[in-house]
Amino acid sequence: MSVVLGVLLVEDDEDDALLILRELRNGGYTPDYLRVDTAAELRAALESRQWDVIITDHNLPGFSSVQTLELVHELELDTPVIIVSGSIGEDIAVSAMKSGANDYIMKNNLLRLIPAIERELREADNRLSNRNAQETIQRLAYHDALTGLANRYEFEARATRALKMVGGSVQHALLYLDLDQFKIINDTCGHVAGDELLRQLSVLLHTPIRDADTLARLGGDEFGILLEQCSIAHAIEVAERMLQIIKEFRFVWQDKSFSIGASIGLVMLENNNQTLMDVLRMADLACYEAKDKGRNRIHVYRADDAELQQRHGEMQWVTRLNNALENNQFVLYRQCIKPLSGNGALHCEFLLRMIAKDGKIIMPGAFIPAAERYNLMPAIDRWVIKNAFDFMRFNQGNIKNALPQIFFINLSGGTLGDEQFSQFVVDEIQRCNLAPESIGFEITETAVIANLVGALNFIKKMKRLGCFIALDDFGAGLSSFSYLRTIPADYIKIDGSFIVTMLQDSMNHAIVDSVNRIGHVAGLKTVAEFVQSEEIRQRLIQLGVDYAQGYGIHKPEPLDMGYLRESG
Repeated sequence: MSVVLGVLLVEDDEDDALLILRELRNGGYTPDYLRVDTAAELRAALESRQWDVIITDHNLPGFSSVQTLELVHELELDTPVIIVSGSIGEDIAVSAMKSGANDYIMKNNLLRLIPAIERELREADNRLSNRNAQETIQRLAYHDALTGLANRYEFEARATRALKMVGGSVQHALLYLDLDQFKIINDTCGHVAGDELLRQLSVLLHTPIRDADTLARLGGDEFGILLEQCSIAHAIEVAERMLQIIKEFRFVWQDKSFSIGASIGLVMLENNNQTLMDVLRMADLACYEAKDKGRNRIHVYRADDAELQQRHGEMQWVTRLNNALENNQFVLYRQCIKPLSGNGALHCEFLLRMIAKDGKIIMPGAFIPAAERYNLMPAIDRWVIKNAFDFMRFNQGNIKNALPQIFFINLSGGTLGDEQFSQFVVDEIQRCNLAPESIGFEITETAVIANLVGALNFIKKMKRLGCFIALDDFGAGLSSFSYLRTIPADYIKIDGSFIVTMLQDSMNHAIVDSVNRIGHVAGLKTVAEFVQSEEIRQRLIQLGVDYAQGYGIHKPEPLDMGYLRESG
């Protein structure tokens, strides 16, 4: 079966042209050809369609193969050019090859034509494959494979160039867009559905931006938009239009319809002292602030924004906390919880501190808010569990000889939502060969209420092991008493804010009394926190509170962690 070959034949002699066509047919090709013999016809033919091969005579009236090659180069074509001539000297042939001819063949030796064409077609295919591969590599290097948008690398490169142009009246805007509720679709329908949503949304988000602007997928469900030569008013208008597009968008997957939202942080590029890291950090801060204020909104970064400054401080803590986890820069203290009557046993609570670079101790109030906001508490709680249990293992003899009966460890709300955490605790108890009844976990009532199902599952598993549960900061929440029937706790720790002023504030005194009475009705032991004076301790005894904890009872003291160095 013959192969159709697109041939542009540059030949003024019709007989010679027929000989070439016959040779092609004998070689198994069906020529789809056009014969031209002037420069004008040649240009028109080259611009009209793509040819597989150009076969040209060297000498034609008014032009030669040299002009043919020049025109092919001018039009940036990658089409093989084979010179077939009746008279061409060796010097001219070499010169033609240097100018881009792929081969030259004498008209009295056309047997070489078919092998030459086959060779050049293979080479052309190889070059095309290489170009396609290079284009694919280039595209992957600068574009997101899923959506086809610019990727983070390309976005940052364009933002860097834009920053260099800032000055005078030139300003740009950078938007950081993070989708809300995207995880629901991934969890409900799978990542294939999530990918399809991102593809569809990427098309829609192009609508409000200009051709010169950049829309990029930065990763996951995060997008970056660079609006060049743009005022803040226009940037806000574009951002509002994007929010409206996303709000109106309905994603349908397997007969299920989903709506999503977005939060956008906006920062103006108007100062040539700004760095790329600066503007990305500002946009990220502004986006998180939009989320905190209720989502589906825009927050414009301003240097004097107190809320953003607070968040910036928290984000700086993230690096310090990660370093502390990696380099073991936390330390445990303990504070005794003493019975207010002669019937109770001594307990204690492990307290976390952080060690600064200069060796100073950092109190948890400085770093816990950032750890909670940026989901570092599960990792920190694991560190506390491991090190607290190691301390208990090292001191097992003392524990059995009636030093603290129960060691309490605080857990965060984020940790309660970790499905693997309860198994981690079980594994650590077994590793250290500890008696579960010597372990207690303190959980704030607000953390329990915020993640009721996860918290109850954890509490029930720990109770089955024999561990104890204390509800911390009790009374600070809005629904404390109603949840006592639901939460199978053993201890209630009355929030210290009521204890501190109970002698001066009759309302706080009444709250302490009420919590203590209801706790006892529920069969729970009560613990008063922040007990700072003997007068408060005596009043708590009068009210019948079971335990007291605070600086007036026992000041926190660091654990002797030398066992870690000895065993490690």
